[in-house]
Amino acid sequence: MTESFTAIINAPEGAILAVGRSAPEAVIRAGKIVVRHQLRLTLSADHRIIDGADGAAFLQTLVTLLGQPLNIVS
Repeated sequence: MTESFTAIINAPEGAILAVGRSAPEAVIRAGKIVVRHQLRLTLSADHRIIDGADGAAFLQTLVTLLGQPLNIVS
């Protein structure tokens, strides 16, 4: 299964989100090494339409919402 990839934008799209697989990885949380599932997200954007900073802000918001899914419905 593909861990991560970059999607190709097709006209007339302004951006496309590629979602890879979720896999367990060792990460550091509160100074300790723990196993967490990590999901790879890649945003391909047409910079004539979407500024890179706006794309990065979108990804930050998406990661926050995916990390706390109950905030989506509240």
